[in-house]
Amino acid sequence: MYKQFLNHPVLLRVRRNHGLEHATMHVLSERYPNSSFVGRSDGRGFYIYGQVATDVVQSSVNEALDRLRNGEKSLAIHPTCGTNLVTAGLLAATASFLSLGGNKEEGWRERLRRLPTAIAATTVALFLAQPIGRAVQQYVTTEPNPGSLEIVAIHPIRGARGNVHRVLTAN
Repeated sequence: MYKQFLNHPVLLRVRRNHGLEHATMHVLSERYPNSSFVGRSDGRGFYIYGQVATDVVQSSVNEALDRLRNGEKSLAIHPTCGTNLVTAGLLAATASFLSLGGNKEEGWRERLRRLPTAIAATTVALFLAQPIGRAVQQYVTTEPNPGSLEIVAIHPIRGARGNVHRVLTAN
């Protein structure tokens, strides 16, 4: 059921675009190690935010797609993915909630007494969030196999704040 859901054509397309976006970010970071790039994926492709020329984006996307097709699955996982932030937030909030929770009659002093436990639990949750976030990317939010994914077009977006490129894909 889980695999069937993740392999629904609409979700699979987003997951493949997300994997290609991450792979592109890795290639760009290899080429420009002191630069900062951000990406955002959807069902039609992805956006690249960062100071980079369109021809560089084009060659980086092509290289990323080739490398994914040649089995470099690790390129689909990225350490600064939003999935990691969401995972960290969810785990930290859950740890805090469970540590500080109590009944309605409990006063603020009793909750304050549990604050060190909440801090410790939240710290452990944030520590665990790194490997769990990578696993969520690997098994849920990205797909390293691009399948029949093709690059349709890459357009710079004029008038956008900063430098933005839209990468359009098709199956």
